[in-house]
Amino acid sequence: MNISGNTIFIPGSTSGIGLALALELQSRGNTVIVGGRRTELLERIAAEHPGIDTVQIDTADAASIDAAAKHVVARHPKLNVLVPMAGVMLAEDWHHPSSFLATAESTITTNVLGPIRLIGAFIEHLQAQPDATIMTVSSGLAFTPLKITPSYNASKAAIHMLSESIRLQLADTSVKIVELEPPAVRTPLMPGHEDNEAAMPLDEFVTEVIGLIEAQPDAKELQVERVKFLRYGEARGDYDQVVEALNTADPHGK
Repeated sequence: MNISGNTIFIPGSTSGIGLALALELQSRGNTVIVGGRRTELLERIAAEHPGIDTVQIDTADAASIDAAAKHVVARHPKLNVLVPMAGVMLAEDWHHPSSFLATAESTITTNVLGPIRLIGAFIEHLQAQPDATIMTVSSGLAFTPLKITPSYNASKAAIHMLSESIRLQLADTSVKIVELEPPAVRTPLMPGHEDNEAAMPLDEFVTEVIGLIEAQPDAKELQVERVKFLRYGEARGDYDQVVEALNTADPHGK
């Protein structure tokens, strides 16, 4: 993915990593469209950041995704980058079904079906572009589990393998697949997470990600240094120690 000259749609980017990444990418000479559910947030972003376009979208709703995709493509026919950013991260207690089933179903709908439906809505358009990118968003928790968020961990592991698989299938097209793998980042993803001192400051994370895109435009995975502890525990042979350290030192994770 080139750092500039793109038209980028980031659904699920009215706050946190998504919004910070959207603003930084706009500053690098890209046309950026921010997507989200809440119209008041979209209106505020459009007012505060001239040049950012916005579209209402609920990534847990298939009909909303289809409608938003038609709107975005009609308004931005040169769209060539899709970043399915929307996600939820909720604690679960798997001792009793009443404590996790509803949360698990909601998590999988948003974190797995959402990106799948988004890719489905845009894939034909992207293949028609001379150079296109889908940037999926997994997590360090795709590789090392956080005890309190089983469905989130599983959803991000699914996104990792989905990325690996569709990269193989789309190798004969103009569409590149790059997987962004955040560590714990100070965002409102979970209650209290913005103040989690064990998490990486948001501005530092986005700055490092932008630097990686600039330095490695053909990268398959975007990994800031902080995530490699989680990403490569099994490869290093210290997976059990990494699991223990994560679940002892950082009760929130990312």
